[in-house]
Amino acid sequence: MGTTCDLAAHYTQVTQKQTGKQIVDGKYPEPISHVELTAEDVKNIRKRPNVLVTEQDANGNFIRQQNLFNNSFGTGKDQNPVEKGRYRLIWAKGCNWSNRVSITRELLGLEDIISVNVVGRDDYDGEDYGWEFVFDEGHIDPVLGVRFLNQIYEKSYPGFPGRATVPSLVDVTTGTVANNDYHHLTNYLEVDFKEFHKPGAPELYPEELRDEIDRLNEWLFDNINNGVYKIQFATGYAAFRNAYDNFYAAMDILEERLSDRRFLFGDYVTDSDIRLYVTLARLDTAYSQNFGPTKHRLVDYPNLWGYARDLWQIPAFQNNTYFRDFSRSFRNDGGKSGAFKSFQERFLDEINFDELWGSSHGRQRLSHDPANKFRTE
Repeated sequence: MGTTCDLAAHYTQVTQKQTGKQIVDGKYPEPISHVELTAEDVKNIRKRPNVLVTEQDANGNFIRQQNLFNNSFGTGKDQNPVEKGRYRLIWAKGCNWSNRVSITRELLGLEDIISVNVVGRDDYDGEDYGWEFVFDEGHIDPVLGVRFLNQIYEKSYPGFPGRATVPSLVDVTTGTVANNDYHHLTNYLEVDFKEFHKPGAPELYPEELRDEIDRLNEWLFDNINNGVYKIQFATGYAAFRNAYDNFYAAMDILEERLSDRRFLFGDYVTDSDIRLYVTLARLDTAYSQNFGPTKHRLVDYPNLWGYARDLWQIPAFQNNTYFRDFSRSFRNDGGKSGAFKSFQERFLDEINFDELWGSSHGRQRLSHDPANKFRTE
């Protein structure tokens, strides 16, 4: 288990020639043009480990790295204090693990409590230095004063050998990572930061459902959220086939579950819905490009497709979903040569994602409270 989205890097990679209007919510500008690394930069910034080498077992199964910064939030020993303005959320538009935290932050109204910045990737002739603050002038985060996320990790854990990952909740008073445990980070925001929630904030993690939500979240991680990466990062064919079959079997289970309920636990959105959504939003536009033969598209599941649109039409979901960023696909040569270009390269800017995802879904009929998608605090 871990917190990276290596393939998402291809969908947020920045070059001087990048064009096309992004779907933005007004909070994030276009990436700043390419900024060269100095000799001193190259000397001091560690390259990102290759997940296809460092996180594989002997049979070619993808084994995700463990989270490193797991301290929870509260007043106890070794806990992170809960304070307004102390933390900065670092996330990436293409990354499903961090995307669910950005959605939760906005749903709960924590924008003035936890600041935010977005990282992406730049092109250094095939050298990979990991997540970078490509949306800021000079590629430097204006609060933390660093260029690469792995600089924060090195300060937090000198000699750390793994990948610097998102989401990262950074303590701005120390410039170190307070927590990168995406398994529980949304739950911390839902429970430990409750005193800072906006009036009428949604109850995403109701106490009487927490055991059930936790069990479903664990199943979603293994079969859906991480399931797509098990397919894409498998280096053994048997491992690929096993991951592929397990993922589509899980999709069938979810399609059936959503046949008689609006959301995963009934009438209202919960933490589990956020976790499922971020994978569904990327399925047809990004992940399936690396699946080989695609058994079913998202749009081939009537219940899941309607459910995904129902969620996207909530502002906090829509504001934090960047279809064009995680839809971009690059050939090994960046698409700069060759007669054939991918569908995304040819037609991405002509796809009207607002029209597709904003279309009527009719799932209100499954709810006892059709006018409301949230149970509020």
